[in-house]
Amino acid sequence: MARYAETDSRNRSNKHLPNQEDLNVNTKLAGNELLWKILESPSWKQVLKNDKGQWPDDQELVKKIYGELAEKEIYKKYIQTASRDKKEEKALLDYIFTELMLPNESFESHLEEFYTSWQDDADMMVQLVNNFLSKPASYNLDDLLSKEKRQFAINLLQTALDKKEVTLDYIKPKLKNWDPDRIAVLDMILMRLGVCEFLYFETIPPKVTINEYIDLAKEYSTPQSGHFVNGILDNIHKDLVKDEKMHKVSFKPNS
Repeated sequence: MARYAETDSRNRSNKHLPNQEDLNVNTKLAGNELLWKILESPSWKQVLKNDKGQWPDDQELVKKIYGELAEKEIYKKYIQTASRDKKEEKALLDYIFTELMLPNESFESHLEEFYTSWQDDADMMVQLVNNFLSKPASYNLDDLLSKEKRQFAINLLQTALDKKEVTLDYIKPKLKNWDPDRIAVLDMILMRLGVCEFLYFETIPPKVTINEYIDLAKEYSTPQSGHFVNGILDNIHKDLVKDEKMHKVSFKPNS
């Protein structure tokens, strides 16, 4: 978006009969200092190198949103000032992102076409971009998910696979008259993961586990799933405590 100012200037000056306005398009935005801090950062360059050719581009969409920006008072005020103020540089990029891009249906459709989980991840990504614009140097874009979190996710998944029968032995007695095969698949997966955390992940307090899986069930499964998952996991936790089985041992897959 910001760099398109140069393209717009070039295109307009190359018209067959350019007018004075066409010959004097302001390209201050393309030199936005915060933008160039991002573009020149080693982290950004490494991501571009790693993902070369994989990032979708839509020049028509960029052109359209730039055209909207050019009509806004905040932009007109920005380009009328010759000096560069750090707060104004950031404020304009913030405005482009939050006021022009995010509310734009074409932009949202563009994201959803290439990133199927956008609706699930949108809030997190908006927060990330806003934080990134505030302190771009503090982010390593190539490793937004820390090695510890990534390894935890892998370990939890592998444990749930390897200990499927163990977890089901705890869950099935709590289902009463429910047929396990008729329970929502996602509910069963969440409960299995919860039991794995109870038994094999010593650093996670049981109450934290229960609350997290209630939230996941509410967000991604059926309207009744939060209450259902809560009841099953809470009962299993109480039994583990009563039977003194809540020892929180670390489980290593295939051991």
